[in-house]
Amino acid sequence: MSRGKIYQAVEARARSRDPADFWGQVGRSVRGKSVDESQIAMLVEAVVSGLELNADDILLDLCCANGALSDRFFARCKGGIGVDFSDYLIDIATRNFAQPPLRSYVLADVGEYLRNATINAGFTKALCYGSFAVLPPALARDVLTILRQRFVSVRRVFVGNVPDKSRLHDFFDPSSYTPGIESDPSSAIGVWRSVEEFDQLAAATGWRSEVRRMPAAYYSAHYRFDVVLTPA
Repeated sequence: MSRGKIYQAVEARARSRDPADFWGQVGRSVRGKSVDESQIAMLVEAVVSGLELNADDILLDLCCANGALSDRFFARCKGGIGVDFSDYLIDIATRNFAQPPLRSYVLADVGEYLRNATINAGFTKALCYGSFAVLPPALARDVLTILRQRFVSVRRVFVGNVPDKSRLHDFFDPSSYTPGIESDPSSAIGVWRSVEEFDQLAAATGWRSEVRRMPAAYYSAHYRFDVVLTPA
């Protein structure tokens, strides 16, 4: 699997949308139409609740994309840093949402950022929404391990919109399903995991996991779940 393939797909999708279509740029859409504000409001409240985000927190947003979501969360806390590997999306985030020094965006691979970043940033919470599935499995494991071992001030992590392997065939019909696609991080959805598999991954990297489900009205609730991680 090529990280380049994922990068190219992310960049191509983002560049195909209007520069002001922040949700469409990151695939937050249904049948090509960007989701409405009610969907974003549900998402934001789920993350704020799961993280127990408060005014004193400093948030690390991994795979932050264009910063449109990050900005909603940074407004509910002291601020933070968003990290993404897409030049185009980080440029959009910086131009539209950066408010240094409280809200800033960094161009980097998330694994490299976590391995090399100063731990003096004071992060208390961390987030990876909608992108954990496109991390190669070894990198996904590294991300959780390094967060636990290096960033000891991080007390809650929210991993959002994880594709649920038990609901794989609620998404694919038999004619569109390719055997093995659920294990390919470079596919359109990325790696599908069961709740049990995510629990095992969390335990192996030093976390306790709590699965949460979005309301049925949320556009992807029928085949995804969220996870809140706390130190084991």
